[in-house]
Amino acid sequence: MQISRLIVACLCISISSVAYAEDLVTIAWRYKPPLQYTVDEQPRGILVERVKKVFSLAKIKTEFVEEPTNRIFYNFKNGRKNYCAFGLYYVAERESFAQYSMPFHKDPPQTILVSPTAAKLVTAHSTLKSLLADESLTLGVIETSSYGPELDAMIHAGKNKILRSTTRQATMARMIAADRASFMFIDREDWDFLKKNDAHVRGASQVDFPDLPPSQNRYILCSKDMSATQMQRINKAIQQVYKASTDS
Repeated sequence: MQISRLIVACLCISISSVAYAEDLVTIAWRYKPPLQYTVDEQPRGILVERVKKVFSLAKIKTEFVEEPTNRIFYNFKNGRKNYCAFGLYYVAERESFAQYSMPFHKDPPQTILVSPTAAKLVTAHSTLKSLLADESLTLGVIETSSYGPELDAMIHAGKNKILRSTTRQATMARMIAADRASFMFIDREDWDFLKKNDAHVRGASQVDFPDLPPSQNRYILCSKDMSATQMQRINKAIQQVYKASTDS
């Protein structure tokens, strides 16, 4: 009898360990204060805490790993399993290698950050469409990132010179302040944080245009191997967490 109980106990431990390994999901995130940042090497921020609640309610075990955007999409495209990232806009092409959750955050409309020497040239334009048609100006673009479908299309159709970089948004903002490019698009929350906390961006100025695209949703993106049941649990949890955040 003792031997039988021991065998059953061992089998339960083994099955439990396998289930844990199958359920563990890597959550990749990029440094993007104030929504996503680190404190004492631990991920913090509004979206980090929201995602933690979502996966906790969905009963999916996670590990959080900070990675740059290009690494995140390299992993998706190369079939990394049990893998999710968050805070991303919807881009239809990405559905070929990953699956989207329902929206879990809505951004205010983006704004434009302008270099000191380009300020007069930029404000001479009355619309974004006109600004993007100005061949004398250089637009700073963060490679591999999306600015949302509408703005991505406008940039692609524009006539500006393009300065592309794989750097963080904060570093691109410093480049704008140092006149490395004429202007860039930036999230309003990011700019509010940077202008208060980074002396290197204070030469730049903010400009808005009436035809800037409206607010956009952010999503959790997961690898194709994540099951339909897991995605349903994630979406159900998002409904609870997102509603609570908008009601508060």
